[in-house]
Amino acid sequence: MAADDLLHTKQVEEQYKINSGTLRYWRSMNQGPASFTLGPRGRVVYRRGEVERWLAEQEAATKRGGGAA
Repeated sequence: MAADDLLHTKQVEEQYKINSGTLRYWRSMNQGPASFTLGPRGRVVYRRGEVERWLAEQEAATKRGGGAA
């Protein structure tokens, strides 16, 4: 799949193991991966590349251990 594939909230939940309720909360707090609404019904979607970029940022900011002994 391309990095710009669009994912619905349920797909993000299933593929990245992030609870959909948590995603909704983050959106309400303007946190988490970037999302936007699409279409007349305003379905929330995420670009796969944005989700992966956000996850990489979280890892870099909070990573512990893994250093040479």
